[in-house]
Amino acid sequence: MAQQKYGDDFQVGDVHRTARITVTETHVVTWAGLTGDFYPLHMDEVYAARTEFGTRLVHGPLIFGLAVGLVAQAGFGGDAAIAWLGVERMRMLAPVRIGDTIDVEVTVKERRTTRDPRKGVQTWTYRVRNQRDEPVLEFDYVLMMHMREA
Repeated sequence: MAQQKYGDDFQVGDVHRTARITVTETHVVTWAGLTGDFYPLHMDEVYAARTEFGTRLVHGPLIFGLAVGLVAQAGFGGDAAIAWLGVERMRMLAPVRIGDTIDVEVTVKERRTTRDPRKGVQTWTYRVRNQRDEPVLEFDYVLMMHMREA
């Protein structure tokens, strides 16, 4: 199958936005079961009601996973990625509650070449926002990308 997209197709400053998803009780319970993270702030409404948040919160790593999935579903990266190299500067900026709706704005932050002209590395900044357009999570996602041969 022929390569459809390349890292060359993305320029520093390019901005893309995903569709939205409402985070449900099912997401939270499924995540807890998959990861074993049954911390009471996420799972125990009586406990959570006594915290400064007043209700249960969604797991931060679940929001990260949903952000990655929303970007993948949006498809603007196509088949350009070779591998995920890591994440940098991850910060949870605000709580996400069950019933909140999130989307992701992605900005191409950095591009660099490697010794192999067929491969490059890019950093994309993910900004996750809630239904009030408030930032809730931000991180830099680092990818190795296919490049057109020089």
